[in-house]
Amino acid sequence: MNGQENKLNPTALSVVDAARMLSAVGGQVVTVEMLRADIAVGAPANADGTINLVQYAAWLVREMSNRAD
Repeated sequence: MNGQENKLNPTALSVVDAARMLSAVGGQVVTVEMLRADIAVGAPANADGTINLVQYAAWLVREMSNRAD
């Protein structure tokens, strides 16, 4: 084992890992269903179905800004 197996790539997280990570750092529960619903309405996802957390965060900020207008 080279130690790489347990590392998460923030530019290519599975929806499950993204939900787990966002829940751990965000202070509220983020579910797989919530992420899938966001993707269904336009949140960015990689071609393989993974999520880039930076792109997703930028999308969330843009969505929140659009709702405030």
